Amino acid sequence: MVDNETGKFFVSHIEDNKFRSAIEGLYDYVLDTGADVDDAYDWVCDQADISTFVADTYAWDMFHGVWSQASE
Repeated sequence: MVDNETGKFFVSHIEDNKFRSAIEGLYDYVLDTGADVDDAYDWVCDQADISTFVADTYAWDMFHGVWSQASE
C-alpha cells in the first residue's frame, strides 16, 4: 500500500496473519473480559507479536471497529 500522506510504500498489519488472527479473536476477548480500548489494544499487540499499530490507519480502523462493536 502507499501511504497517502508520505507517498511511501508500506505493508499494513492487516496483511499479517497473526494480526488478522488477533482481530478475529478480539470480539470474544472483549466480551469475555470487558476490556477497555487500551487493554484490548495491548492484547492485540501481544497476540500479533508486535509493539504497536496505532500509526497504521487500516489496522487501527479494523481494530477499533471490532472493539467498538464488542464493547457496546
